[in-house]
Amino acid sequence: MEKQCPLILQGQSVPLTLFNSPMAQTARPLTYPPTATQDHSDTYHGVVVPDPYRWLEDPHSEEVQAWIEAQNQVTFAYLNEIPIRDQLKQRITQLWNYEKFGTPFKKANRYFYFKNDGLQNQSVLYTLPSLDAEPRVLLDPNTLSADGTIALAGLALSEDARLMAYGLSTAGSDWQDWKVRDVETGEDLPDQLQWVKFSGASWTHDHQGFFYSRYDEPNEQTKLEEVNYYQKLYYHRLGTPQSEDQLIYERPDQKEWGFSGFVSEDGRYLIISVWLGTDSRNLVFYKDLANPDSPVVELIPEFEASYSFIDNDGTTFWFQTDLEAPRGRVIAIDVSQPERGNWQELIPEAAETLEGVGLLNHQFVASYLKDAHTQVKIFDLNGTFVREVALPGVGSVGGFGGKREDTETFYSFTSFTTPTTIYRYDMVTGESTLFRQPQVAFDPAEFETQQVFYRSKDGTQIPMFITHRKGLTLDGNNPTLLYGYGGFNVSLTPSFSPSNVVWMELGGVYAVPNLRGGGEYGEEWHQAGMKLKKQNVFDDFIAAAEWLIANGYTSPQKLAISGSSNGGLLVGACMTQRPDLFAAALPAVGVMDMLRFHKFTIGWAWCSEYGSPEDAEEFAALYAYSPLHNLKPGTAYPATLITTADHDDRVVPAHSFKFAAALQAAHQGDSPVLIRIETKAGHGAGKPTTKLIDEVSDRFAFLVRVLNIDAPLNQPMNEPNEPRESQG
Repeated sequence: MEKQCPLILQGQSVPLTLFNSPMAQTARPLTYPPTATQDHSDTYHGVVVPDPYRWLEDPHSEEVQAWIEAQNQVTFAYLNEIPIRDQLKQRITQLWNYEKFGTPFKKANRYFYFKNDGLQNQSVLYTLPSLDAEPRVLLDPNTLSADGTIALAGLALSEDARLMAYGLSTAGSDWQDWKVRDVETGEDLPDQLQWVKFSGASWTHDHQGFFYSRYDEPNEQTKLEEVNYYQKLYYHRLGTPQSEDQLIYERPDQKEWGFSGFVSEDGRYLIISVWLGTDSRNLVFYKDLANPDSPVVELIPEFEASYSFIDNDGTTFWFQTDLEAPRGRVIAIDVSQPERGNWQELIPEAAETLEGVGLLNHQFVASYLKDAHTQVKIFDLNGTFVREVALPGVGSVGGFGGKREDTETFYSFTSFTTPTTIYRYDMVTGESTLFRQPQVAFDPAEFETQQVFYRSKDGTQIPMFITHRKGLTLDGNNPTLLYGYGGFNVSLTPSFSPSNVVWMELGGVYAVPNLRGGGEYGEEWHQAGMKLKKQNVFDDFIAAAEWLIANGYTSPQKLAISGSSNGGLLVGACMTQRPDLFAAALPAVGVMDMLRFHKFTIGWAWCSEYGSPEDAEEFAALYAYSPLHNLKPGTAYPATLITTADHDDRVVPAHSFKFAAALQAAHQGDSPVLIRIETKAGHGAGKPTTKLIDEVSDRFAFLVRVLNIDAPLNQPMNEPNEPRESQG
């Protein structure tokens, strides 16, 4: 049942009065922009649910645009009054200004890598014929827009490395335009592909074209909100218009299925992974490319487990799977004898979680997670253990890409206090050598990370990384930022952030618990935080906060929580369930309306993770924790800075708009409740450096004020051209 009534928005300019003390924890109560309400409700399984801010779902309306402007006026007036804001931005900028290297990769006889000089809005793609040759710029996204809001969203090189297909995203949108560039000349070919989303590209070995997936052309006005159904897999032949692309596979009877096409290394097969929303389970189909008229064969026809194609040896396909192995294993399937009884296990499930498998030097390179940090092990093609890769320390590793014949590869290593460092690895000798090490203007020896384990509400042991300056006094008075995610099988592993260094220089503690719903301990850990068990995730996060307080790290008056996307939902749920436990909350691009998330863009795909409001039992669970629907009038909520962006077509900004309006109406107290709405930005991927620095400076300035952090930045301001070398 829906009721409509006229909409009137009053007032757009709001005065703001603050105390003279810049470090006062509270200011005189803010006057927020009046937000109109509608007499609007929906009925779910007999439950009438009011939705007075439904009108905020239309970002194109004049009323919503006026509301955005008015909210930003209040927010930036507040932030502009914080004196340390400029100093924070200066220090964050200084720390951010270091060379950032991507992991090199090789195609044919050429090397490729990304590098950012320091403050470039987008990283630049370079190519070179050998490692000792002079690199040449192949693609610089910074030249595509004045403000850095056009980002490289994907690339695929032809087998001879002469051509590169690449996708561009504008203003943070998930929609991509794909083009083709001549690697030797750097010139673009005439080919132009539109309406690509959630897709890469994979070339046929004749270098004549590539496979990709796209949706039908959306309505231009509503393309950032409109639901995405009926993805189709195409083949694009060079030099032909997109309208002539060959449709390889579609399923008109399955509007939610998506397709990822990948050409096997031998060029013989097109492997089609069929995905259903964000469900980790998938189907696997294949097509024999040696015969243009060959049918698409359904090798794995049921959504029973996850299957990730590794490589093949003729008709024998190797897969990483969690079938009957929630922490992962490697199996072999001979597609000439595909019956389940003929499948072979090569690498059995281990105590650690298998994250990914590649093939190099005719060996499997398997990446594992052990208590949320990386281990890398090498096996021969029969699954026999060869050796474990000696890593630089406890942290996160990426890379180990390449072809089956390659004896050389590269990997990256990072930790909470180690900027991403690149190593070359010799697959024959097992030796790692330093390839690129960034120099950052701080001394990592001044900080330390420890991993602790604490008990959640139901007794489950949860790991948590805690990083801070050495010599921290456990007196309960340390400002602490608790960051979490807890969903979609995503693992939070150690990683370096220059902004977190600034937080710790302020005397802050940075804590990251590995909540259920993530992938740190395999699919069972993931499922323990899904659907009807989602409350476990919030309990884990709340228990982390209580542990930090009980062990003297901080107090409720000094504790802030932060999370983005699904992590924004985490923050929203926890601050509504335990407003007494936190002094500040920073929900970013969060999923806040758990009854309507499936109505926009790709939101329907999250039903496999959250459950569906259309199901009575799942509706009850969603309604019980939905941040928007669990705000209670007259409650003193933590100081809150909500962040979102006008081009976010992953989690549409209406989630944050409605939550901000409802929170401002319900909140009782002097703590500020603000929303910061970025323009020409999206969910986060490809966001230019300038916008990233501005946003994190504002978030930390907000925390300095509301947590009453009166210590100045106590790290000497080193000159950017005289950085201290990271110890790796």
